[in-house]
Amino acid sequence: MDERIVITGLGAVTPIGLNTEETWRALLRGRPDAFRPLRRFDTRDMAFSVGGEIPNFEPNPDDVALAGPSDRAALLMMSAAREALEQAEWREKGATSGLRLGIILSTNFGSVECAEEWLGGNPAPGTMGSDFDGLSFQRAADFLARRWGAEGPVMNLSLSCASGTAAIAAAASLLKSGQADAILAGGYDALSRFAWIGLSALRTMSRTAVRPFDRRRDGTIFSEGAGALLVERESTARRRDAPVLAVLVGTALNNNAFHLTAPAREGAGTVAVMQQALLQAELAPEQVDHINAHGTGTIPNDLTETQAIQAVFGSHASKIPITSIKGTVGHLMGAAGSVEAIASVLTLRDGRIPPVANLEEPDPACALDYVRGEPRKGRFRTVLSNSAGIGGCNAAVIVSVP
Repeated sequence: MDERIVITGLGAVTPIGLNTEETWRALLRGRPDAFRPLRRFDTRDMAFSVGGEIPNFEPNPDDVALAGPSDRAALLMMSAAREALEQAEWREKGATSGLRLGIILSTNFGSVECAEEWLGGNPAPGTMGSDFDGLSFQRAADFLARRWGAEGPVMNLSLSCASGTAAIAAAASLLKSGQADAILAGGYDALSRFAWIGLSALRTMSRTAVRPFDRRRDGTIFSEGAGALLVERESTARRRDAPVLAVLVGTALNNNAFHLTAPAREGAGTVAVMQQALLQAELAPEQVDHINAHGTGTIPNDLTETQAIQAVFGSHASKIPITSIKGTVGHLMGAAGSVEAIASVLTLRDGRIPPVANLEEPDPACALDYVRGEPRKGRFRTVLSNSAGIGGCNAAVIVSVP
């Protein structure tokens, strides 16, 4: 039997909380507090102007000394990573004892904000080299490797909105193959003018609210943030006497091979990725107690994800409480799957499922048990977290109680 893969640390920075516990409390309240007119760049010539900006973020001075003050994306990721590694007691008990730490990060835009001046063709004198460096997706991973002495694999993924979940799945694979003893798996993105122009061009945003699975839904709203999980082999965690928060029992990745932006018909790729995760976890569909859905609030995604859940879980589908946290925190892009996986672990810990914000008029075509109004209380032992992204990328992870 393969050694179990466990989660020992969580870290998050989001528009609704500067750490994991603040974010979790806000998710349980289920109010759309993340969204406000953007202030860090001018949106007057853009189609959309409301997003999930993080207020009052103060980066750690040590992180600023390493990454510089202008690399907001990397600083968000470094803050979430610090929280996860400190919760897992990695520095005190593991980092200098011969254990190999790996880092797998995921992002859609990386550190492009600090390269915007260079991209605009008017770099300040003497800054071209440093600004050009902002085009590298590897910056945050490299900074973290130096900061925490990571001698295992260090890499960055970009699988659109499935990126955060994909990083966790990739970490599990590398741990099982013996490439590292522990891996920091994280996702991050910051809002910038460059990113916002591209996101606006997709025409998938709402000007009012994210309403997952609601009859009136008309799009998503993008947010910035970072999420991090320390994932390690159980023997490593036991050796360090680390707190085991959850067991990562199943992961899967695939692609629709269908269309750049449209979901596959009836959620075919999502069906396959959930089935593969269940197969790896050696779980029957009826053993899943809760699903943290991708739930973007767009018309096609919510319908096809519902169809996929019905196809995979059959008669059990209507009995599974389902949430999407995007109505509360927004679509965190590269960090979305990371923070949703964190919420899944906290559901196992606290026995509460966050409600779907703004779900007031359920779409009859999305006829499943979506959690509304108040957190759903219960004894949840197994949670599936689901992600999908542009380019047809799909990812799923399944976590269970230790």
